[in-house]
Amino acid sequence: MSTDLHRGPLHASHFEVGATLGAFGGWEMPISYPGGGVVAEHIAVREAVGVFDVTHLGKISIIGPGAAEFVNSCFTADLAKIHPGQAQYTLCCADDGGVVDDLIVYLVGPDEVFCVPNAENSSEVGRRLAAAAPRAVRVIDQQQQYAVLAVQGPRSAELLAAVGLTFASMDYMGFADVDHEGVALRVGRTGYTGERGYELLPSWAHAPALWEPLLAAAGPLGGRACGLGARDTLRTEMGYSLHGQDLGGDITPLQGGVSWAIGWGKPAFWGREALLAERERGPLRRLRGLRATGRGVPRPHMAVRSTTGALLGETTSGTFSPTLSTGIALALLDPGIRAGDRVEVEVRGRALPCEVSTPPFVPSHVR
Repeated sequence: MSTDLHRGPLHASHFEVGATLGAFGGWEMPISYPGGGVVAEHIAVREAVGVFDVTHLGKISIIGPGAAEFVNSCFTADLAKIHPGQAQYTLCCADDGGVVDDLIVYLVGPDEVFCVPNAENSSEVGRRLAAAAPRAVRVIDQQQQYAVLAVQGPRSAELLAAVGLTFASMDYMGFADVDHEGVALRVGRTGYTGERGYELLPSWAHAPALWEPLLAAAGPLGGRACGLGARDTLRTEMGYSLHGQDLGGDITPLQGGVSWAIGWGKPAFWGREALLAERERGPLRRLRGLRATGRGVPRPHMAVRSTTGALLGETTSGTFSPTLSTGIALALLDPGIRAGDRVEVEVRGRALPCEVSTPPFVPSHVR
């Protein structure tokens, strides 16, 4: 593995247990662990609980008078619709409406917002915020000050309670700053799996002291450590977008199916005019779900055709669904294609029959 990749505070722990490590967003991260691999980890999250190291995610604090109002003038979602102690999914867009990144923002108060962007885009999001910020507002890169541990699954609250963290009553997309064994810890009811879950942000130094007890307590609950391989299959089953595949500089929120994260009534946000114009004329393509009805697994960047051979678009994400035991995909298609339509995906020179659907492919249990 290249020494140019960043490593988090849990790297030694992953290496010692024999995790398969891979490059992701400039970081060397665990893809899967011995003892079952991606499928076993996926099932653990759906049925019990999984613990992920997602420290590669970015962390940016925006602090100063009117920080929340400033952030609200930049990102798409309306931050005024949530209260301190709540988090929100939002988008950082370019002037042309393309998606620079999708991220979670934590509203600490009117003068402080904490952002968790994707690893690969964190620097660019921070750069754009810093360039636009009023003189009194500071944009602080905290990438290597905090780790991020995701505890996901129907028994996630039980697992947290087992290590002295009781948050069973916390509302979805809420968060709290607590003292855990004398160390400050941020806990959010957030996640990327479609199951009830939490994301913990300990300090970089404290991460190993939290990771090991979580893993020790997970086993008796039917849980295990999970890598980014299972994170991808889980999020694809939910139809959650991955930036760089389902969203990007050339894939707008309206095309990517996340226009619900736009506060259309706000007077200002980056990309507003371009997105209003696209909404008025209608997007030229839309993200749809595909469920294979034949044998085969669709992967990204495969052509999608009608049953008569007409090109309709291409897949953006694709995988085998452990829950459904079949191939599934997300695809950017002609806007006239609807759920229930039959299409074909070109998989290694042959046509894989699929049915168009509206994600999620499996029920959501986030609440």
